[in-house]
Amino acid sequence: MLRAARGGGGVRLALLARGGGTGHALGQSPAPGRGPLQRGLQRRLLQQAPPPAAPAAVGRWLLACSGAVAGAVVLGGVTRLTESGLSMVDWHLVKEMKPPRTQQEWEAEFQKYQQFPEFKILNHDMTLTEFKFIWYMEYSHRMWGRVVGLAYILPAAYFWQKGWLSRPMKGCVLALCGLVCFQGLLGWYMVKSGLEEKPDSYDIPRVSQYRLAAHLGSALILYSASLWTGLSLLLPQHKLPETHQLIRLRQYAHGTTALIFLTALSGAFVAGLDAGLVYNSFPKMGERWIPDDLLAFSPVLKNIFENPTTVQFDHRILGITSVTAVTALYLFSQKIPLPRRARMAITSLLAVAWLQVGLGISTLLLYVPTPLAATHQSGSLALLSMALWFMSELRRVPK
Repeated sequence: MLRAARGGGGVRLALLARGGGTGHALGQSPAPGRGPLQRGLQRRLLQQAPPPAAPAAVGRWLLACSGAVAGAVVLGGVTRLTESGLSMVDWHLVKEMKPPRTQQEWEAEFQKYQQFPEFKILNHDMTLTEFKFIWYMEYSHRMWGRVVGLAYILPAAYFWQKGWLSRPMKGCVLALCGLVCFQGLLGWYMVKSGLEEKPDSYDIPRVSQYRLAAHLGSALILYSASLWTGLSLLLPQHKLPETHQLIRLRQYAHGTTALIFLTALSGAFVAGLDAGLVYNSFPKMGERWIPDDLLAFSPVLKNIFENPTTVQFDHRILGITSVTAVTALYLFSQKIPLPRRARMAITSLLAVAWLQVGLGISTLLLYVPTPLAATHQSGSLALLSMALWFMSELRRVPK
């Protein structure tokens, strides 16, 4: 029994679970009966041996979840671009899942919207038909968020009950489920900032760029963690020799991925301040390389997060730095013998990086048309995905 528990293979474990004692596992006659101690040990052995297909199933689930999060990010970007995010002025987890149906219900919903700054300052001549469009945009985003939550929580409970999750994976799954719930609360906290009355202010009502960045940042973390974990479970690791060049390449890949993440996050400040609508020229900003109002706010640090000119300038610099870093990473990777899959990953990363730059410049020059801007926002996710894929190909083989 002890030999089976400590070092027995799958065959002996299966025989032991079916009722045979130690002698049966070794080809001898089975014992006439089983005691409570023996049955308890058999149950523990079975619990410690998850089905071979479990890691693959968990990996596919996490990749599907990352895709759902990507859809929520894209839909949230379109909601922001169409200025629909403040159309639903209440937040109820279950009650608001049922949209208005009758004319009276729609009029009541519209009347609630009319009590808030966006209608009073920006949309005071809006019709009920126009309101329905922005309401359904925000409704779709919120409902998609609920689908994402269920996509994490329900399968996690199933895999946990089946015993398919190792102890480290249980911690990871708990963190992901907690983050998706936090993401929903953060979304409402963000919307709330755009519904607040601001006396003596006639600026266009918008959500706080700080809360928007936090909302996007947590979504990107959720997406990245799910994608990384899914790829780690599904893609077999390459047994690469730990040379000095490979270690440097891995370090550069990590740094480039962090830079791409920061660039995507800076886009939240661009969106939150409508900074894409100032200085619609490239490569110069107007007639200058460095605009006069770059540091117009006081104190100076305030410009980085609240001055639209500075926010756009920073996003430009980060974008140019990111594509330069990706290009340098690609050139450096050509000096190292890499597996075919890793070569595909770095080539895809380079292609998406330059495509993203083209989309960003086009969006700026054309005064931020919604379809092109939404594609540019989606491109940031694609670029981050390629970087995470390449990092996954370079990960160390555990000793």
